[in-house]
Amino acid sequence: MLSIKHQLLSLVFLLGVSSYVLSRNSGAAFDVTTGEKRPIYDSAPVGLSIEFFAFPGYVQDVDKTSQCIANLDAASESQTRVRIGGTTQDRALYDPSLTSPAKFVIPTPGGAPLNLTYGPSFFDLAEQLQRPTVVGLNRRLNQLDNTIAAAKQAVETMDNLFAIELGNEPDLYVKADPIANNQTWTPALDAATQIDWQKAVSSALQKDDIIEAGVFLQPPKFSVQELAPLEQGNGTLNIVKTFADHAYPQSACGGSKTDLATLMDHARIKTFVDSFSPEVEAASAVNKPIVFGETNSATCGGGGISPTFGAAIWIADYVLQAVSLGYSRLYFHQGTIGNCAYCWWGTSNVFAPYYGAYFATSALSGMSSVASLDDGTTSLAAYALYAEDCNTPKRVVLINTDYYPNTTTTSRPSQTFDLSSLGEDCTSVKVKRLTAPYATSQQELGQTPTFGGVSFDNSTCDALGSEQYEYVDVKDGSAQVEVWSSEAVLVYVS
Repeated sequence: MLSIKHQLLSLVFLLGVSSYVLSRNSGAAFDVTTGEKRPIYDSAPVGLSIEFFAFPGYVQDVDKTSQCIANLDAASESQTRVRIGGTTQDRALYDPSLTSPAKFVIPTPGGAPLNLTYGPSFFDLAEQLQRPTVVGLNRRLNQLDNTIAAAKQAVETMDNLFAIELGNEPDLYVKADPIANNQTWTPALDAATQIDWQKAVSSALQKDDIIEAGVFLQPPKFSVQELAPLEQGNGTLNIVKTFADHAYPQSACGGSKTDLATLMDHARIKTFVDSFSPEVEAASAVNKPIVFGETNSATCGGGGISPTFGAAIWIADYVLQAVSLGYSRLYFHQGTIGNCAYCWWGTSNVFAPYYGAYFATSALSGMSSVASLDDGTTSLAAYALYAEDCNTPKRVVLINTDYYPNTTTTSRPSQTFDLSSLGEDCTSVKVKRLTAPYATSQQELGQTPTFGGVSFDNSTCDALGSEQYEYVDVKDGSAQVEVWSSEAVLVYVS
């Protein structure tokens, strides 16, 4: 839990840049009680996905990992959910005689192993997380007995085991992969093997409600829409804990271009998230939760956009959009240590996107429902957050996703959000601001973001500074809150 004191500072002092008071624009007006309230299904929707081969290193070699996760725990007043998996889970085989957590060779610096083995102590490390944890196991290599042996060890060792994945992104499997048995890989063949393996693993473990199913990379070709009815028809829904999709709005693979202004744009975020609506509907139709089991800014990392403060703004908006749509959790992927553009921390630094995760976690903490207030057609986002049995929101999130890069030659513009229906007895609201000098700011380059005046130490991930609130007067249930380009604020109504 953060040890912080509340203090009132003037807006100019808080932001520390006099030009922020210039270029003010009329933003948007929102009645905070409008918008369709959607349930928040999990007490900690912001989770972590850690690449399978890199997981032991995050626990054993990156000292700040435990504190960075503990900060998120404190912000949510719950336990951060973790998933261990990724591409290398489908290259990994279990070796019960191996004394180290994992054994592999990295073919090129900063790369990932082409094959690896792991032993019982891998699960000892996973158990030490002491948080609900999904473990991804191999299906691509078609060694079912090996996967069952690993699953048994996970169950035996991990009191915190939440679910097991059988394969990673099977929509990328090909005819040459052993699981395809020299057949053309299709959604129907994938579904058949998923269900067969689920039955075998569940029977061996003598457990239902244990599998995270699907784990598709951006449907619809392979999708929960197809898999869920087949699970129902085969009588295997009792085995399924959750369905999962993977999602990356951009790609840096194979020379693909990424763009930060596009990533963080609210209208594009809404369009991207809404494309998954059929997946949510398919899971809901069979009464199962659905998660983004692996997600981040860009496949293959996205070095030009992913380590920036703009990515933090993207995370804040993306999480709230996904939760509003009906996803229970989002597991943000952390990849190769030392070569991971979208990671939230590494050996030497905390990175700017972590602040977006902390912001979103703080906003959702203890809330039971969320309502999107805007129409999703502009760069301005607004969300109302409700506690259980409350008719008026406890918090409001306002995000200005206008792009403000370090190459600009103009003063930073702002937008004014006019909020109404804050309550007859409400005389003021307090505001915590998520800010950095630019959308392109990176903490490892000395451009440290802050959330309510607090930053995170590069060496320890400890919170630095005293928590700062701005106070805004409310008159007749209405208030005006100013948000600069590439910023977000969390408004506490009561």
